[in-house]
Amino acid sequence: MKIVTRDIPPRAAWALEQAGVHPLLARLYAARGVHSKDELDDALARLLPPATLKGTAQAAVLLADAIGKNQKLCIVADYDCDGATACAVGVRGLRMLGAQQVNYLVPDRVVDGYGLTPPISRRVKDSGADVLITVDNGIASVEGVALARELGLQVLVTDHHLPGPALPDAEVIVNPNQPGCSFESKSIAGVGVMFYVLLALRAELRQRGVFTAENQPKLDTLLPLVALGTVADVVRLDPNNRRLVAQGLRRVRAGSLPPGLAALFDVAGRKAAVATTFDFGFALGPRINAAGRLADMTLGIECLLTDDPARGAELAQTLDGINRERREIEGEMREQAMDIVESLYDPEEEPPPAICVFDPDFHEGVVGIVASRLKDKLHRPSFVFAASQAPGKEHELKGSGRSIPGFHLRDALDLVAKRYPGVLLRFGGHAMAAGCTIAEEHLDRFEQGLAEVAQEWLDAATLTRRLETDGALPVEYRRADMVDTLQREVWGQGFAPPTFSEEVEVLSQRLVGEKHLALKLKHQGQPVDGIWFGHTDPLPSRVLLAFRLDADEWQGLRRVRFLVEGAEV
Repeated sequence: MKIVTRDIPPRAAWALEQAGVHPLLARLYAARGVHSKDELDDALARLLPPATLKGTAQAAVLLADAIGKNQKLCIVADYDCDGATACAVGVRGLRMLGAQQVNYLVPDRVVDGYGLTPPISRRVKDSGADVLITVDNGIASVEGVALARELGLQVLVTDHHLPGPALPDAEVIVNPNQPGCSFESKSIAGVGVMFYVLLALRAELRQRGVFTAENQPKLDTLLPLVALGTVADVVRLDPNNRRLVAQGLRRVRAGSLPPGLAALFDVAGRKAAVATTFDFGFALGPRINAAGRLADMTLGIECLLTDDPARGAELAQTLDGINRERREIEGEMREQAMDIVESLYDPEEEPPPAICVFDPDFHEGVVGIVASRLKDKLHRPSFVFAASQAPGKEHELKGSGRSIPGFHLRDALDLVAKRYPGVLLRFGGHAMAAGCTIAEEHLDRFEQGLAEVAQEWLDAATLTRRLETDGALPVEYRRADMVDTLQREVWGQGFAPPTFSEEVEVLSQRLVGEKHLALKLKHQGQPVDGIWFGHTDPLPSRVLLAFRLDADEWQGLRRVRFLVEGAEV
């Protein structure tokens, strides 16, 4: 591992400090490309206007007409947290705006696969719907949209994924990544796209005289769900996404959140009054995702939709139980996967440039998480495959991949598909995460094709793990209240949480729980506790550590501790 310090433009840091930003925050923001305090303004008025998101005006007209005719609307969701929150935002928002007949349908990960497939279109038609709305999917569903139109459904696709070579023939497509869209936030999550459609719909209904500025529904009540889905989907927190998340967090902390969301905080042992992006990404998001991985995402969506606190608590408890089961399955699969990977190369050698793992006992709902763990441990693009459990598809393998900076996973799959025609039955995704389906007999050819692309695209520098940090922590900021100040801010993908690095003395070290390293350190001449979760190898007496600030509470006293992220020995 190579620990590197981010460049901190001194003029930008000075300008932010002069504008009243805390000196440490000024330094952190400047290192993340913020030049003026104006960029930190998270007011709703600073959100990008809906009119700049291609298709929103047409989507608003389509939905306003449907509401006016009291037509039946059906949302086709996705089975991850972004899809669940997007569905809940869509159902809640459409009802707030006057829709009397709104329901939803969630594909089954095992039976249906991903996206709007033709069988799902038929199920939507059979449900009596007039309008089909996709959330967080649909941009690649050419066949599913075609059948829906053939069956007489109007189709509105809302999505944020990258389109394939052909766009579906929907009435309207709202997706910032479709050709001809000038919307600046290309990283907006699926839930954010649906929220923007609702903003445009409300404006259309105002124009039609249904609402006035004074009596229109307050869509900002949906922002806690928008924030959760945005963080959980690990999209880049560009300025617009940071504003959406900041606004959602503000409402959560003030106690303005759906009962099911409040119950999720409770079962996760987190406090909504001091909610952070970490809570969304590592406590609430995984509990929602677990439903889609192991059970039925309807559970997650119902938890986000209910206004009954007792029902919310019951569903949150169920989700928590499913998440515990998911953790057990994941732990076993991760160990199996590592055993397989370690058999592929000599321990003294570097791992191969790309990792591909399959075991007949793997659970397809957890392959993405295991791929992420392999990627984190080995710093290699990693794919994990499981046998499909769908009836009649037993010969197929479903794979999920995670990548490292400098290796665009979806583009790599596209190249494999071109070089090895017929190997990839289906694929899609982003730069850092992608999925595919292959015939089991083609696993070796897929592995060969991925290895070839990795050999060509990856060099030694890219394959060396780099941990970017914010340099040394001034000792005057090693305080519990500073931990609170930092945690209140919006951090995440593309706007990394503060991580510091400097050489420290290791006074003592011991294993806790058999898998974590507890440390006593000397930082700038003063003692401080540290912990390195998931790490068991001992450290030398002096070492360059990368760490985040945390506060540990013991007998009513809060003390700062370092959460170790890495070491350069």
